[in-house]
Amino acid sequence: MSESATSGAGISVAAAFAGMRSAAPVTFKAGCPDCRERFELAASAFRLAIGATSRTTFYSFTCPECGAAVRKPAGERIVELLTGGGVRTLRLHSTL
Repeated sequence: MSESATSGAGISVAAAFAGMRSAAPVTFKAGCPDCRERFELAASAFRLAIGATSRTTFYSFTCPECGAAVRKPAGERIVELLTGGGVRTLRLHSTL
């Protein structure tokens, strides 16, 4: 669709999006249990795995200070915040 295309209401795409600003990137505060550093990371630095139970639902990232692989449990609220912030999610399925 080109910028000059119009919607059913007769408004151009360019006019419809005029004045819109890009959204600020989402960052999350995190801490490393190994080196004890605290920092902010972009949503792209996290991975969220959602399993069938609370034991198999977690998020992970790599510490930017010491390089440690960090894995922490993710409760309902953490899952909601991370998914809402654009963190890539992997749904784990059990094989019975």
